[in-house]
Amino acid sequence: MKIRIFLLIFLLIGVSCKKNKTHPVPSIAFDFQIDLTLPSYQDLNSVGGWAYVSGGIKGIIVYRQSFDVFVAWERMSPEDPENICATGLTTDSTNFLQLNDPCSSARFSLYDGSPIANSSWGLRKYETTWNGSNLLRIYN
Repeated sequence: MKIRIFLLIFLLIGVSCKKNKTHPVPSIAFDFQIDLTLPSYQDLNSVGGWAYVSGGIKGIIVYRQSFDVFVAWERMSPEDPENICATGLTTDSTNFLQLNDPCSSARFSLYDGSPIANSSWGLRKYETTWNGSNLLRIYN
C-alpha cells in the first residue's frame, strides 16, 4: 500500500512539473483602451467580429466571442520564441476563426487561442474589460 501511495505521489509531481513550463511568448506589461465607435474597430460591434490592434509584441487581435465577452491574443506565434518571423499571426482567408503563422505553418483558434496544428502551445492571452458601451480595456 505504501508503495502505491509513493508511486502516485511521484507520478503527480512529475505531471505537475511539465505544466509549469514557461510560455514561449514573453509577458510584457501594458494597459490601454480602444474606442469601439472608431471605424477601425467597427467589426467588434458584432459578435464574431475581430480587429487588429497595436500593442503587445507583434500586435494584438481582438475577437468578440459573445455580446459581453471579448478576447485578446498576442500576434507573436509561440512557435517563434526568438521573434525572428517578420510578420505576426494573421487570420485565414478561408476560415476567419483560424490564425496562421506564415513562418512555421502553425495554426491557432481565434475563438479560444488553442493550437490547431504544428504547435503544442496556445496563444498568449491578454485581459479585457468592456465598459458595456464603447470602451474596451486591454491589458496584461
